[in-house]
Amino acid sequence: MIHFGTGGWRAIIGDEFIKDNICQLAQAIAEDMPGDTKGIVIGYDRRFLSDLAAKWTAEVFAGNGITVHFIDRIAPTPLIMYGVKSLGTKYGMAITASHNPAEYNGIKVFTEGGRDADPSYTDVFEKTIAKGVNVIKIPFDEGVKKGLIKVANLYNKYIDSIVNMINIDAIRNKNLRIVLDPMFGVGRTSLETVLMTARCDVESIHGRHDPMFGGRLPSPSAATLSELRNMVVEGKFDLGIGTDGDADRIGIIDDKGTFIHPNDILALLYYYLLKYKGWKGDVVRNLATTHILDRIAEDYGFKCHEVPVGFKYISSKMEETDSLIGGESSGGLTIRGHIKGKDGIFAASLLVEMISVTNMEISQMLEEIHGKYGRMAMAEFDTRFSDAKKNSLLDMLFAQKLLPDFENKLGFAVEKVSYLDGCKVYFKNGGWIIIRFSGTEPLLRVFCEMEDVRIARKVIDLVKEFIK
Repeated sequence: MIHFGTGGWRAIIGDEFIKDNICQLAQAIAEDMPGDTKGIVIGYDRRFLSDLAAKWTAEVFAGNGITVHFIDRIAPTPLIMYGVKSLGTKYGMAITASHNPAEYNGIKVFTEGGRDADPSYTDVFEKTIAKGVNVIKIPFDEGVKKGLIKVANLYNKYIDSIVNMINIDAIRNKNLRIVLDPMFGVGRTSLETVLMTARCDVESIHGRHDPMFGGRLPSPSAATLSELRNMVVEGKFDLGIGTDGDADRIGIIDDKGTFIHPNDILALLYYYLLKYKGWKGDVVRNLATTHILDRIAEDYGFKCHEVPVGFKYISSKMEETDSLIGGESSGGLTIRGHIKGKDGIFAASLLVEMISVTNMEISQMLEEIHGKYGRMAMAEFDTRFSDAKKNSLLDMLFAQKLLPDFENKLGFAVEKVSYLDGCKVYFKNGGWIIIRFSGTEPLLRVFCEMEDVRIARKVIDLVKEFIK
């Protein structure tokens, strides 16, 4: 019943996310740690059952004689990943379902250096569970008394690692007014601390604990950040920053109240690092992320690497190519020298540095980028499906490899088609469309990038008609 998707194992609370399954997964990981001396880092977010689930997993590792570095308060996922990196542990675990709806919870597993576990690890865990495991555990308090469960005080070191990587003096001199929306998640304290250290005037909304996330999806988007947008405009703030449920992704509202698409955030930061900081290196993106990055990389003599969806693939390719930055269109990114997973706290801090150093508004920076590399716009479409419909779509798209007639119906000639992850069609005009099944929810997801959003929507409409 436990299957890892692109962002860990996620399941509906009370259905598959139950104590027995949680403990089985912990036992499977423990059995891959014989003789381990460095232990495992465990942390949790604000979702229903997250704190208890974290203790259940700690009891299993302690029962197997494995030291647990337990973060005993709500923690952003990137802080937990930082803990894996700084403590040098083989594994780490975050009890979170990230941006999924409130009825979900889950577990993200991290490996050496603080990266998302790839299938070479998660397949082993799944097979171990399928064979059957004998869960060994001891009570949490007993684990503490035996010294097997230790409180991990990582917060200050994590904050310091971010402060040391950004130009804090430039931000101090800017006197920015910023409003935060942690979306009832765990991003507020860390981001407030970084920004206040830089002498920003910070206000927050939606910072209280609400496991229902205020009835919204805890995913920063133009739709879910409407209250943040209103506050930025009405309060004349310089910037609005939203973080998702576990704070590994961001959404940005600029000073004019415009939602800045994560594709633009990636382009802004890559361009800023190359031009204004003089750093060098390739960029890594997944295949559902803007190709503007390809143009920026080529202009500076570097390369853009395309990988499947899932930040674990971005991390691996970044390490393989020593790339400068890697990210995805859902709002997650990291840069060389930081943790190997996505970090919304760090990404937001770097963006604040950018507008401070350049003394330019985000809209001005985007105009500079568009003037050099052109404009691209993305449209998206999601649809849920039954098992029967999924099987039908799998057969049509990936077995028979049928596609809409893009050229005759819309006039867009196809350059090539990739089945690396889903089905991605590259058009000769530089645009593209991808159709793939979500790795975290029962959704078919469609992304299209063209020179104009109206054109992108027309391409998606043709796909919708084709798959209905």
